Amino acid sequence: MKTPRSASRTPRRPGPPPSSGTAAPGFAARALAVDALEAVLRQGAALEEALDSAPSGLEPRDRALAFRIVATALRRLGTLRGVLGKLLERGFPKSSPRLESILLAGATQILFMDVPSHAAVGLSVDVARADRSTVGFAGLVNAVLRRLTREADALMAGLDPDFADTPDWMRQRWIAAYGAETARAMAAMHKVEPPLDITVKTDPEGWAQRLSGEVLPTGTVRVLQAGPVRALPGFAEGEWWVQDAAAALPARLLGDVRGLQVADLCAAPGGKTAQLAAAGAKVTAVDRSGVRLGRLKDNLERLGLAAQVVETDAAAYAGGPFDAVLLDAPCSATGTLRRHPDIAVAKRPVDLVSLAALQARLLDHAADLVRPGGTLVYSTCSLEPEEGEGQIERLLAARPDLERAPLSPGEVDGLDLFITPQGDVRTLPSHWMRGEAERSGLDGFFAARLRRRA
Repeated sequence: MKTPRSASRTPRRPGPPPSSGTAAPGFAARALAVDALEAVLRQGAALEEALDSAPSGLEPRDRALAFRIVATALRRLGTLRGVLGKLLERGFPKSSPRLESILLAGATQILFMDVPSHAAVGLSVDVARADRSTVGFAGLVNAVLRRLTREADALMAGLDPDFADTPDWMRQRWIAAYGAETARAMAAMHKVEPPLDITVKTDPEGWAQRLSGEVLPTGTVRVLQAGPVRALPGFAEGEWWVQDAAAALPARLLGDVRGLQVADLCAAPGGKTAQLAAAGAKVTAVDRSGVRLGRLKDNLERLGLAAQVVETDAAAYAGGPFDAVLLDAPCSATGTLRRHPDIAVAKRPVDLVSLAALQARLLDHAADLVRPGGTLVYSTCSLEPEEGEGQIERLLAARPDLERAPLSPGEVDGLDLFITPQGDVRTLPSHWMRGEAERSGLDGFFAARLRRRA
């Protein structure tokens, strides 16, 4: 998944509450959470980069708590704003937009996290007191959050339990594309923290046992109680890498790639490159971002895998021809909302126009890099048809030298559920309901396999 994001300013760090010389336990995590919410909501930052403002000495558990607060607040943003709107009849004071982030973080802990209400309220008041723009509203924070603890059920009554947290434009598009029932099921899954999916080099059953996980039908190992990723068995040894179950599917559409020359376009951060290299392909990984390619190289080194790495715009790359090309194109990433809830804040319908044009340009060029008789796989982590199905229909209409190479039932283990009537792959967040929501679902992905005529 790759999605362009706007630049953001580094959010400022508040100091300890002025009422005391030493910050209360848990204050640093709440202050970081508020800073990160401000960065996402006001400055267009991605969630991961918003947390880069964490002080260097911050305990890992505090950073993890801040991440959970922010991610949960973004997943439940519609519900939270609906509830707070009932408690603030005049709305948020224009003189202190930061006040909303403080209340959102506090309300998140009260409504959706296993945090004692008195701690959520008290630390939210401390964060308000620590900032010049909100110190005058500390009493309001206290009153609003205390009332929320008493009246939570009544305040949440009347809010749509699923669609309240889905932007209207996404809800309307998903209903049009997939029907109301499926759209509601997808929205419901976006509220739930996702499990950790990993791709292993070998022995998925063995690694599932060691990591207290389970093997999904496609071979991905789903870890149910992960903890810090880098501390898990096998990470440092390079036995596996983190990759959503849906993101692991496009590379598998290429089949047996042993000894083949394969280009992975828009390759960073490298999950698909690693898959192809581990399967024996001679991989050329192309991406325009030097920073992201640095992560790709680090991952390959840890995994003990090799690929030729090229830093350039994939739409202008002059290599090839290749036996196979995999293009996982930049997209709106609406299929990854559960894993990246900031997407719901960052994206607008107008973004689809420019992204679709970029995808078309990349796809046209990717087709030129495939040798006659070779294979092209195109994928996006988007739920929007014009970024998936629509791109393939356009390309096939314009390029008589290409034909669809549809997937057949049983061709790839565990994939039959996701094969469309056209032979493409379409996964939805509501697929793979496996009991509890926390162990179910996967990213929304589209993938199509084409062949260049000999």
